[in-house]
Amino acid sequence: MDSRTLGRITVSLPALDDPDLYLSNVASLEGGRGTVQDFRYADASLRELDLTQAHLVTGRISGLSAQRVRLDGLRVDSVEFDGCDLGSLHWSGSKLSRIVFRNCRLMGAALEQLTLDNVLFEGCRLDYATFDQVRASGPLAFVKCTLTEAAFHRCDLSGSHFEGCGLHLTEFDAGTYRDTDLRGNDLSALRGIPALKEVIIDRPQQAELAHALTAELGIVFADTLDDPE
Repeated sequence: MDSRTLGRITVSLPALDDPDLYLSNVASLEGGRGTVQDFRYADASLRELDLTQAHLVTGRISGLSAQRVRLDGLRVDSVEFDGCDLGSLHWSGSKLSRIVFRNCRLMGAALEQLTLDNVLFEGCRLDYATFDQVRASGPLAFVKCTLTEAAFHRCDLSGSHFEGCGLHLTEFDAGTYRDTDLRGNDLSALRGIPALKEVIIDRPQQAELAHALTAELGIVFADTLDDPE
């Protein structure tokens, strides 16, 4: 099994290039009895993609473009999403294990009640995405992703890893973020600083967090006020 070490964690990745593994081309992700296994799904352009109670096992989804995506109650194991554009994505009530999202557009996605175990987002656009009650049951990493105005609500991201990400106005609300590694990111425009208890940062980032908290509280510096007449 392939793996990637990032900071303090090691993410197990799907071993899709194993010479003993053959991936069959499929025309749809809707398989018999709800299961698609050992598959390759490439370059599809869809108006809608709706999957419910499906099981995707060992496969590569590449170049998929869909205007509207609804995924509910999925079990996804050892799957790579590469260069996908999933518009109006709403993904709920699912468990993902050994998953890679690479160079995907998931802008404005609504991700709810997901359990993530060994999941890597790399080079993805997650601007305006909402993560609600998402739990990292195993290693979880975001590498070189943009999360402008994304929001994490009631999540448990304990031990997760962010590296080289754009976190402009990214919001962390009530949740658990213990040992979340935020080193190597600009934290000066984060929101929800009080929620980030026991995260890991480098010492120079203290000033960035102070700047973010000052902006969030709307604090006014006296030297910026006009002198009273």
